[in-house]
Amino acid sequence: MRIYPTMELRKGRCVTLDKGRLEAAMLWHVDPVETARAWAAAGAEWMHLTDFDAIEGSDANADLVEEIIRSVGIPVQLGGGMRRRETVEHWIDRGAGRVVVGTLAARDPALVKELAKWHPDQIVLAVDVWKGSVMTEGWRTESAFAPEAFIDAFEAAPFAAIIVTDIDSDMAEVEAQLGLISGLAAHSRTPVIASGVVRNVDDISRLAYIPNISGALVGRALFNKSITLEQALEVAGSAREPVAEFR
Repeated sequence: MRIYPTMELRKGRCVTLDKGRLEAAMLWHVDPVETARAWAAAGAEWMHLTDFDAIEGSDANADLVEEIIRSVGIPVQLGGGMRRRETVEHWIDRGAGRVVVGTLAARDPALVKELAKWHPDQIVLAVDVWKGSVMTEGWRTESAFAPEAFIDAFEAAPFAAIIVTDIDSDMAEVEAQLGLISGLAAHSRTPVIASGVVRNVDDISRLAYIPNISGALVGRALFNKSITLEQALEVAGSAREPVAEFR
C-alpha cells in the first residue's frame, strides 16, 4: 500500500480543514516547498497536493504549486479546481503526475472518460461522500449520484485510482469510514485510495488488509505529529509481507 503525504494549500500556506469548512481552517506554520522536499527525502514515492484557492476559482497558488511539482523530486497528485479540460491538461503539461477530478466528472462524464483515455494512469476520480451522496463543488453541492452508481458510471475508464472520502464522519468516526471505504473498494474495479482515515499507525495497518485499497492520503496526522512519515511508510510497506511458517 502506498502512502501519499498530503498537503492542502490556502493563500500560500499549509492548512487542514474540518469537514471541508474553509472558515475553520487550521494553519500550519511550515514552508510548503521545504515540507514537500522533506517528504521526498524521507522516502515517499508520491505526494498529494490540494489547492483550496483553486476550488474557489483563484489561481493565487499557481506559482507555488508549479514550484512544488518542479522541485520536490517525486510525482505530485494534484487536486483542486479541475473543472475544465484546459485546466486538467495545463497541469499535466506542467508536470503533475496525476490530476484529481470530481466536480467535472459529475458535470461532464463523457469528457472525463475522454481525458482518462487520452491520459491513462494520470486521471484520478474523487468520490467525496456525505450521507450517502457524492458531493461536488468542494464538498458544498450534493449531486444526484450514490457513490456506487458514480463509480459504475466510469467502470471502463482507465483511471489511475479512485480517492474515497467519507465527509460525514471525517476523522471522528474511523470505523464508519472504514466500512464505507472497504465497501466501495470491493465495488470498484479501480484501486481505491483512502482519504481522511489515518490518525495513527494502527489505521494504516487496518487499511493495508482491505482488498483493493492501493494507498492512503496522510495529511493532518503528519502535521500534528501523531505519526511520522517514516512510521507510515514502514507500516504500509511491511503490513502484507509474508511471515515465515513456524516449523
